[in-house]
Amino acid sequence: MSSDMSVPAGIEPGVESGTAPVAGGELYYEAAGAGPAVVLLHEGMLDLSMWDEQFGWLARSGYRVIRYDARGHGRSSGVDGDYAHHEDLRALLDRLGIARATLVGHSHGARVALDSALAYPDTVAALVLAAPGISGRAFADPFLLHHIREQVTAVSAPGGVKLFIEHFLRMWVDGPHREPASVDPGLRERIRATADATVRAHAEGMGRGMALEVGAADRLAEIRVPTLVMDGDLDSTDISANAHAVALAVPGARRARIPAAGHMVNLENAAQFDRELAEFLRGAAY
Repeated sequence: MSSDMSVPAGIEPGVESGTAPVAGGELYYEAAGAGPAVVLLHEGMLDLSMWDEQFGWLARSGYRVIRYDARGHGRSSGVDGDYAHHEDLRALLDRLGIARATLVGHSHGARVALDSALAYPDTVAALVLAAPGISGRAFADPFLLHHIREQVTAVSAPGGVKLFIEHFLRMWVDGPHREPASVDPGLRERIRATADATVRAHAEGMGRGMALEVGAADRLAEIRVPTLVMDGDLDSTDISANAHAVALAVPGARRARIPAAGHMVNLENAAQFDRELAEFLRGAAY
């Protein structure tokens, strides 16, 4: 395991990339810019490319921006035993010499951001939680529960990978208020291709270990950093409830409802998402 500062094919000039060691594996990361550190944490089943729309402008706006593939995703190590995403993030920041950062997490990435703020509060300057997951909160939306059950069935069915990913798209791209034909086909295909690559690259690690979490659901009031939570008006009731819970429990937290967007708020309404993010970062204390 090494930290490779070379620029591989497909990486823009000025972008540092490499691998950082974590317990039992390594994380692939990319970094650019200079200034206060901002870390982008992606959705489950996807990878760092879901931040393509934000990575460049953040680096040009006076921030040192870091994005990485979580364990079991993208170019990072597969799962081979129990681990903790917030410990992986801490190891990455230590490797990069970053003492304190704003964490911008989407869905599962927001879940990791919350766990990190509770486990290592001195390392987190601020939180931006987009379509947030929260460790310790179970799904209750009938729409999500139906597709989760169908995903489990799809694993052992003919054409299982395709079916598994289709249910992922129904939950986390289309959402409960739209049929697939009503969603931008380019967005749907982009997410499908990334999820397919993740499943095919990391299928062997599925079930080999458990992600250990903090259980943030009962501890949100302990968070003491500036916090912005964003959720789309076309997302599931579970995600809306999570956003409401954060806004209610975290002292001083602000909630921004993003119109004309489902779960993928940073991609479906990038203009509004970026405005909210830029305004928050300008006002956040470092």
